[in-house]
Amino acid sequence: MRSFWRTPDGSPDCPPDGSLLRDIALVCLAVGVVGLSYGAVAVTSGFAWWFPVLMGVLVLAASSEFLFVGIIAAGGSPFAALLAGLLVNARHLPFGLAVPDVLGRGWRGALGAHLMNDETVVFALAQDEPERKRAAYWLCGLGILICWPVGAALGALLGSVVRDIDALGLDAMFPAVILALILPALKDRPLRRTALAGAALALAVTPFLPAGLPVLLALAALPLSAAKTKKEAMR
Repeated sequence: MRSFWRTPDGSPDCPPDGSLLRDIALVCLAVGVVGLSYGAVAVTSGFAWWFPVLMGVLVLAASSEFLFVGIIAAGGSPFAALLAGLLVNARHLPFGLAVPDVLGRGWRGALGAHLMNDETVVFALAQDEPERKRAAYWLCGLGILICWPVGAALGALLGSVVRDIDALGLDAMFPAVILALILPALKDRPLRRTALAGAALALAVTPFLPAGLPVLLALAALPLSAAKTKKEAMR
């Protein structure tokens, strides 16, 4: 594992600090709790208990998995559910362009691409040094790879006992943790303006688009931050 975040020239590792480890642990915990909701929803929708667990390991993409289960449960075709999931995961294309240096090569590159999601990319981009980027990416990715399927398995057991899982409010924990993590960064005015614009855009289209797509469309607000940064650099 140590070699995952070695620098390209083979220099010694630079392990993540305590605050980063704490933040990653909180996110992984929140992912596991959302996995409880996912597993319970899947079972109460008629899927076998092993299905959300298998999907959690092989797909490892919460939004597309929720969408897939929801479409099938509503009577949609598996083909339509698959296309919807692929469309939601289209955001991984710019993600891959943003963090090409943390994935590695060969089998590590394949595993690194599998671990790519919103959380791993955010943690990687928040680090200044290349070795810390790799450490944050892999620690978060492997933590989610463990917590998401385990949460789904526990949720499947929960779903066989508690039918009204919405009453538990499990799906609220993950966005609450993410919001707590990003609040310090919102002290930066350009970033805050961009985040608010993206949030407003996502909320505006939520009634009209499938789950997951409003968040993807919110990326249209990114040029606001880029334009501000360019303007400040020219001063």
